[in-house]
Amino acid sequence: MSDQQPPEAPARPADVDTGFWLWLTALPLMVIGYITNAYFAAGKQASVLVVGVSVLISLMVAALVLTFLFLMRSGYRWTRTLLTGGGVATVIYTGANLFSGERDTVQAVIFAVTGIVGSVLILGGAFLLHRPDAHGFFTK
Repeated sequence: MSDQQPPEAPARPADVDTGFWLWLTALPLMVIGYITNAYFAAGKQASVLVVGVSVLISLMVAALVLTFLFLMRSGYRWTRTLLTGGGVATVIYTGANLFSGERDTVQAVIFAVTGIVGSVLILGGAFLLHRPDAHGFFTK
């Protein structure tokens, strides 16, 4: 019998936990903004089927992001990379859509508030996940 213990994974840094919660808060905000945008677009030009498919796809992407968040919290480096890339793409998409198309006042306010706050949370979470303390945690 050996007295050697298996090597323990490094303790999860506070930056990883904070980044996780920032992302987790941003996820429903971004989904609400996207679904609101799709719903209001249906009244103007899109059919109900298109809105239904858009909502279904956004919920599937949200479930995938949620899965990646929990894997990232467990120390998987590749999920941090995918989340960062997807987060930057989401921020660019949201920023471009803020100034395009015509929206009613209610739709514009909902999309702007959820998009801006969600984008700030995503960028903050991505920043925290790439700090030196957090970088050493991602070993899998």
